[in-house]
Amino acid sequence: MTRRIRLCAHGLRVSERELWTKRTLIRPRRPPCGVRAYFNEDWGKAAELLEKSILAKESLFRVRRKCHDACGSAGKEALDRLDSERGNLWDLLALDWLQKKAECLRFCIGRWVTPTGQLPVSVDIEYEFSSRNPYNFLQVTYYKLEKFQKAASAAHTFFIANPSHLEMRNNIEKYRRMEGVTQEDFQDREIGNEKHWVLYDAAVHHEASSDWAPAAETWKACVNETLHQTEECRVQCEVASQALPEDRGAGSVFEKAAALSLSLLACRQYCVTQVAMRPGRISAHEDFLPSQLEHLHIAQFKAGDISGAVQTLRTLLLFYPSDKNSLDNLQLYSETLGGAAETEATTPNQDIVSYISQSLQEKKLLYFGMENFDFNFVDPDLWTPEDVVPESLRDRWRAEKEKLNEKLKEGDWQEEVDDSGFYAGGPVPQVGVTIAMDNELLNGTNRVVLDGVMTEEECGRILHLANAAGSAGDGYKGRRSPHTPHETFEGLTVLRAAKLAQDGLLNQTDARLLYELGERVRTLLESYFRSPSGLFMSFTHLVCRSATAGDQEGRLDLSHPVHVDNCLLEPDTRQCWREQPAFIHRDLSAVLYLNDNFDGGDLFFTSRDAKTVTARVSPSCGRLVGFSSGPVNPHGVTAVTSGRRCALALWFTKERPYRDMEREEAEALWDMDKQVKSDEEEEAKSAGNARSQARQQKRESRGRVTGARDEL
Repeated sequence: MTRRIRLCAHGLRVSERELWTKRTLIRPRRPPCGVRAYFNEDWGKAAELLEKSILAKESLFRVRRKCHDACGSAGKEALDRLDSERGNLWDLLALDWLQKKAECLRFCIGRWVTPTGQLPVSVDIEYEFSSRNPYNFLQVTYYKLEKFQKAASAAHTFFIANPSHLEMRNNIEKYRRMEGVTQEDFQDREIGNEKHWVLYDAAVHHEASSDWAPAAETWKACVNETLHQTEECRVQCEVASQALPEDRGAGSVFEKAAALSLSLLACRQYCVTQVAMRPGRISAHEDFLPSQLEHLHIAQFKAGDISGAVQTLRTLLLFYPSDKNSLDNLQLYSETLGGAAETEATTPNQDIVSYISQSLQEKKLLYFGMENFDFNFVDPDLWTPEDVVPESLRDRWRAEKEKLNEKLKEGDWQEEVDDSGFYAGGPVPQVGVTIAMDNELLNGTNRVVLDGVMTEEECGRILHLANAAGSAGDGYKGRRSPHTPHETFEGLTVLRAAKLAQDGLLNQTDARLLYELGERVRTLLESYFRSPSGLFMSFTHLVCRSATAGDQEGRLDLSHPVHVDNCLLEPDTRQCWREQPAFIHRDLSAVLYLNDNFDGGDLFFTSRDAKTVTARVSPSCGRLVGFSSGPVNPHGVTAVTSGRRCALALWFTKERPYRDMEREEAEALWDMDKQVKSDEEEEAKSAGNARSQARQQKRESRGRVTGARDEL
């Protein structure tokens, strides 16, 4: 029997034998030991642990897959009876089948993974691995260890998924010039998980050279590998631990089970997008599998494989049965083969038949959940038949489309239509928070004012941070008055607050509160605006505007001129151009107010002419204004004519690459502080034990001396 060991911060059991056979398991939940060793410049340890983390993640996926296959027949007796049972007995048998399968999976995975390791992994950790960030650390680590071939491989692997990383591009050029580093050293270590993209590129290359026979073979292999990768992703959805859905209060066990089941089905559906996302891209290849079939049947036809082309085309028609071009091509192939009788005998690819059938069943359940359980699902496929969607949802979408068409006819669509994907009116998931103003009261689209987001005590603590650490012109290249000469501007970021707290210049708890308020706002707005995808913090800025004493008479300017957050507003033409220097990645904006003891400083919304005011909001402690960042929401701030107006400005994005890295750096600082404190406590404890032992020895020594005197 092999001895078990525990890897730091991973919560998984691994055997020494598995370490050598590349079957180590890892499920990190907090900054791994490898990263900690990296920042401690313990390069050998960092390399060892980072490599184990990569190896262990792959092993974890393999274990899940094996357990999924091993437990495929669990509860089969109950499953076989489902078709013949009805009513309550059917429900009980279904639960019995699910329970037995779940117990089998739990037992199987539990043989390799500790209970802690079976908990859901945070989105941040998932992203770190999906963006290949461990290789970024490894590249530096191997460079420090003077293992330049390994450093080149790690750098190349990271760069494949991060092609805009200029520093890594420069590093790769340096490695190319190093003695002993060859072109063969620049290997993509993640190539095993991206085989379908290798085949895709090879097939395109064959097509460009008109090598139709190898093109057809490569496209066929690409289709099969895409199906395989999609199935692997779907299995991981089923076997990996899922975060429990939000508890909406009262509800039967079946309703809660339905919510969890719908989350699982949505995960399986979104595998289409995950597999179609090429490393280094921020959007998925649209209609990925059908587009491959389109290439394949053309290549087969030109290579002379007419029967194969017919089968592929019949498979493609499963996705788009009424596509005119496909039907015309089928007629052409039929005539080439000698008639319809030949083509009728050819059946579509059965693997894709099964895939489509299963996918459509999942979509029906998900749309049922949207209709009856207020479940949010965005279909990733373009080919989904309309009749899969319930009539009530289709009616709602038709009504929205008709409303849009009416606005287009009226010519005022630029003012009202919001293509952000947000839809105001969702729940507010925080006790004590109330909706003060909505779209109707604010005369606009995707706007809201929420009260009660902060307490008076919390407002006071953040104001104290602003007073103690606000930096003049922060965020505006040090300009004390970036928007108007009649006011001064001070700012503070989360990272700067964290660093000052680390140096003992700010209260650590207050600095943490500044960070946590961003998460509080994100949760509220993500729910209220029914975000179709996850929101990421893009920037958080504590800002204060102070009226300049003696310089307020006759003011006609604004504290912040009318603008749009993610495009350049052109009031004369009412156009808004999504281009630099606008922050085009911003999707949702928010302002969380801290005080009201000043004059002026109201937020106001306008139409695109930047003149017609449509709504006005007065600040107060704990009041939150949220709105989509696009052209439907031009806004500005009236002049602050006396006092000091402080607020927390926040922006959110749907695109993970644009998330606020400073927040993660602040988290890393806090985690390091915890580790240092833990180490200090251990040292203090050890030192305390040593002192206690010394005192005891001294007492014993005194006893021996006294005894000796008595003997004398």
